[in-house]
Amino acid sequence: MRKFLTVLAALAALSLTNCGYNAIQSNDEQVKSAWSEVLNQYQRRADLVPNLVNSVKGFAQQEKDVLLGVTNARAKVGTIQATPELVNDPGAFAKFQAAQGELSSALSRLVAVSENYPQLKSDALFRDLMAQLEGTENRITVARNRYIKAVQDYNVGIRTFPNNLTAMVFGYKEKANFTVDNEKEISTAPRVDFNPAPAK
Repeated sequence: MRKFLTVLAALAALSLTNCGYNAIQSNDEQVKSAWSEVLNQYQRRADLVPNLVNSVKGFAQQEKDVLLGVTNARAKVGTIQATPELVNDPGAFAKFQAAQGELSSALSRLVAVSENYPQLKSDALFRDLMAQLEGTENRITVARNRYIKAVQDYNVGIRTFPNNLTAMVFGYKEKANFTVDNEKEISTAPRVDFNPAPAK
């Protein structure tokens, strides 16, 4: 009987090593780690925004709508609880992504406004903040790319045999990934026309 139980335990251990449970755990941790880095970079950007807005305020008092838009977008980002569980809730993930998109859009408008103020563009503090913001945007892109890859590895892992059986037993579901709101628009090549408009 003891020999039978030993053989049974060895078979159970062997089957568990090939079921993919450890691979699923490893991929899940990679997703969590990559998501934490995305949040870290978004937080860095959110921390830069008040300083950037304050440096523009002194030069561009008449641009209150743009400044208010940036401030409101940052506040909206701050109201979303960015927890590791967010990646498991597609609805909450979409809201988070939309709020970050609004902040990106507001920051783009702020940068466009700054083009109208040569003294602002020459201000050392503003230049430093813009360089930090540009670096942060690059870091966000890298962090999002790493997250996308980690989610891809995780999703492929839980959908392939025999890992899919283990995932089903333990309740692992696919994780949401970043999407683009205007996919149809960005898939169309931009039209470039160098011909001047006819004089009226």
